[in-house]
Order: sequence, then C-alpha cells, then structure tokens
Amino acid sequence: MEVSIVGTLEGLVKKLTEVSSPSGREEEIRRAILEELEGHIDGYRVDKLGNLIVWKNGTSGKKILLDAHMDEIGVVVTNIDDRGFLKIDRVGGVSPYTVFQNRLRFGNVLGIVGIEGETSEELQGNIQKMSFEKLFVDIGARSREEAEKLCPIGTFGTFDSYFYSFGDFMVSKSMDDRIGCAVIVEVFKKLSNPKHTVFGVFAVQEEVGLIGAHVAGYDIEPDVAIAIDVTGVGDTPKGLKRVPMALGKGTCLKVKDAYSISNRRILEKFKELAEKHNIPHQMEVLIYGGTDAAGYQATKSGIPSATLSIPTRYIHTPSEMVDKRDVEATIELTVKYCEEGLG
Repeated sequence: MEVSIVGTLEGLVKKLTEVSSPSGREEEIRRAILEELEGHIDGYRVDKLGNLIVWKNGTSGKKILLDAHMDEIGVVVTNIDDRGFLKIDRVGGVSPYTVFQNRLRFGNVLGIVGIEGETSEELQGNIQKMSFEKLFVDIGARSREEAEKLCPIGTFGTFDSYFYSFGDFMVSKSMDDRIGCAVIVEVFKKLSNPKHTVFGVFAVQEEVGLIGAHVAGYDIEPDVAIAIDVTGVGDTPKGLKRVPMALGKGTCLKVKDAYSISNRRILEKFKELAEKHNIPHQMEVLIYGGTDAAGYQATKSGIPSATLSIPTRYIHTPSEMVDKRDVEATIELTVKYCEEGLG
C-alpha cells in the first residue's frame, strides 16, 4: 500500500519541485510557496521584479534575511521550422548533453529533444560535439503554423521530470533551489515569537545572474543575509578530488565558492551552533559556482553574508538528488541561527 506523503517534508518538496517555473517565469512557484506559508508569517509582499518577500516580526530591531531562489533552469523557444520543429536556447546553466533525448514541458505541451544528422557520420559528429545549434524539439506538430499555436517563439520550458523518494534520498528536477525554498518554509513554520525580525526572500532569476538578490537586499537592508542553496559533491565514483562534500554527512557550511567568501563571523557562529546542538555538518569549499550570497554582499554598502548548502548529486539535470537527513539538518541549524545567531 502506498503511504501518503502529504503534510510531510517529502510532500512539501514534491509539491515545490514539480512546479514548472524557470527564470523570469516564477509566478506559479510563488503561488505554491505562499500557499504553504499561510498562517506562518506576519506579512508578505511581491516586489517589482517578482521576488516574494515574507517576514515574521521580532522585537530587537535587527533583521535576518534568509534567501532561496525559486527559479529553475530551463529553455526558451528561439525559432520554428516549416515542419513544426522547435529550436531552443538555454535559460541558465543547461547543457545540451543533458537535454538531448530528454522530455521538455512547455506549459501543457510535451516535447522530445532530438539532434540533426543526415548521415551516420554527421549524426555521430553532432553527438560528440553537441550544441544547441544542432538540437531540435519535436512537439508533434506538422507545420510551422500548428507549432506556433502551441509554442510560439519566446515560450519557456523546463524538464518534464517528477519527484521520487527512496530511503533517505529524494530525487527531482529543480531541487536547485526548491529544496532551499522548502527549508525556509519549514523554518517559518517552526519559528515562534522570534527575537529578531526574520525575512524570507524567495528570489527570482538567480540562475541568470543573481538578479533578485541584488534587489531584495537593497530593499530590506538586513543585518545579515543567509543564502540557502544546493552544492556539488565528490561522493560518486571518481568524483572531484577537491570536493569533499557528500550526501548524508549533514548541512554544508560554505567557506567560499567561485563568487563569494562567506562572512567569517557568521560562519564561525554556524559552526558553534552546529556543535552546541549536535547538528550534523560539513565544511564546504566549492571550486566552482555561486549563490545569492554574492548578490547580497555587493548590495548597497554591503551586507554580511554566508551560505548554508544542501549537498546534491546531478545538479542541473532532471534528477537532482538530496538526502533528507541533510535537509533536516539545514532546517535545524537555520532555526537555531535565527534564535541565537545575532548578539
């Protein structure tokens, strides 16, 4: 008999990851997050760019900002040929190798990604040196006119992928960064009468340049900003030798990545709280990538910022994998920081 996951952490993650909302088209995921937060916040607003900003009032006059970006990577239709096949480009960090022979969803329209090749040699060469120039999307249309009615130029799409859990593992598209969104939702559900005002920012367009973070930080001017995002791991066969992070070893305290260095004071407080409350944790130095923390650091006169990360396998694919225990550790440490993190 199948066990219901409604009302559980898995149920929340399933709900958020299965929403299709690529960068610049975050309306649907914003509605889903607000629905989950009903009764657990003191107020919210949507800024001019589309960031969802929620808060729970404190009494100290200090402000903690928790950030998770709610957009996901995707594609956009750039052209349509006479037979109704689509040409696409990436929205965010999408590899042509990842979308090839996969399914994409454009609203209610399903597409299959194929590759050009008039001879076996040409086909093999295009596969070996794959690019979006050689890919096409088959939506079952028979003409340009039919395709234009279904997916006109400028239509955004995402992976057609679904949530699955087994043991401690959860797999889905868009764990980057709906898992961070789920963490913040759970934090707000657990916080009661906080000393400091806690803001939750569900940011837009992180995948195309940390756009939402710059705007939200300028608006709120918090005392500290904490980005909650995924991070790469080195725990698969012949994984990256300089990347020690692994699933199941706890939340990751980011020291640095390619775009930012975490504030030393915040990082030391994370470590102190994790040790005090026996929260599983691991230190993270990521040799690539970045998070919204870089956006907050460079906002206005500067905001002390750091990142808590959830170790994730197969990032920017239809099957991003996290360990539920790491997610729970991230939730617990974030709650403790909100309660004890500022003097």
